Formats: sequence, structure tokens, C-alpha cells
Amino acid sequence: MTSSTSSTAPMPAGRVTLYHREHAQRQRKKSVGHVVPAVVLVFTALDALTGREPLSWVTGAEFVVGAAYLGLMLREWRHLKQRPFHHERVAWLELAAAGVLALEGYHIWHRHHEAELLSGVHKVHVLPFLYGTLAAFFVVLAFNLHRVGQRRHLHLHEEGFSGRLRLLGPAFHVRWADVTAVEPVGAADLLVHHESGAAQRISFADLHDGPAHRDRVVAHAAARLRGSE
Repeated sequence: MTSSTSSTAPMPAGRVTLYHREHAQRQRKKSVGHVVPAVVLVFTALDALTGREPLSWVTGAEFVVGAAYLGLMLREWRHLKQRPFHHERVAWLELAAAGVLALEGYHIWHRHHEAELLSGVHKVHVLPFLYGTLAAFFVVLAFNLHRVGQRRHLHLHEEGFSGRLRLLGPAFHVRWADVTAVEPVGAADLLVHHESGAAQRISFADLHDGPAHRDRVVAHAAARLRGSE
């Protein structure tokens, strides 16, 4: 279940994944992060295929990885247009990005290695290691990105409601036993009045369909608190 639910549809008790209101735009911007090196890889491989550069396994890998990234980027854009709030189990674009980074790191290492053979002086080069580390990170990210996205969520349940509104932000937990009232504030905020007299403000303003999520929480609270009177 995702936050793309219509604002007029009732939300049953349960957990729903939330998305930033600029989720699709952010994903598109992220996808172009490696487009330039991918294009360079493709054209480098084409030089080898036309005889201007020596043909090797590296050349073939460059063409496959570069073309795969460009193809997956176009697929990602189509996916964001048709189903912007659906995450696949494997983030294929991140896997292709790992391939781009790995090949870039190899090229940097290879240039340094050739220079060392000519000079006879061996040095430790950090940049190839950093590219390799980034490539490994993107591989791990590709298989865990869908779990990361699920950190931002809203959970309505019999005892109250809970959630997290930012990926790296703190979670909140509200129990009906500790609450006297929940009221809407502004366009997409709500105010939770606790038995202790404290007031907790929770804002859905930065989320896709934020006002609708706020209204559902308020309706859920009204039904539960009224039933407990």
C-alpha cells in the first residue's frame, strides 16, 4: 500500500509507506548522476569497435555497462511517470551505476599502473580504491533501497498511531491512552494534546498527499477517542 491512495478513500488501520512531495523529481535528478560517464563508456567502446582503439574485454564491458545504464535510466523515467510510488526489489539502475563506477576506477588504476611501469616508481593511489568502495556501496544499495524507502511511514492501529516522516528523522508513537484530543492545524499539520498537558505538533506538509494523510489520522483519532469515552 502506498501514499498514492486517493485523498477521498478511507485508510484502513495498517502501515503505509510515505513519500516526499517531490519524490518523482528527486528520482529523475538522481538517475542522471552517472549519465555522462555512461555516455563516455559507450563512445569509448564504439571507438574500439570501429578500429580506432584496441578491442578488449574491457571495451566490451564498457559498452554493455554504459548502454545498460542509459537504457535503465530511460526505463526509470517511464516507471516514474506510470508508477512513481512503486519500488522494485532490486534497484537495477544502482547496479548499473556500480558498474560505471567500477570501470572508472579500473581506468584510473590502469593509467597509474602504466605510468609506474615506465617510471619504475610505485605509489599508493587512493582514487581507484574510493571508486571501488563506491561501486560496492551501490551494489549493497541496489538490494536494500526498497527497505530504505519504507523507513518513512505511517501506521494506524487500535492502540494509537506511529510513524516516521523523514528517512533520517526520529520516529513518533502516539497512544490513545495518553491522548485527550487530536486536531488539525493549518493545511497539513495536526496537534496532539496529551494527558500531561503537553502538545505535540506533527506536520505532513512535505509529503506527497500530505493533507489527506493528516485528515485520515484526525478521522482515525476521532473515531477511537470518541469510542473510548
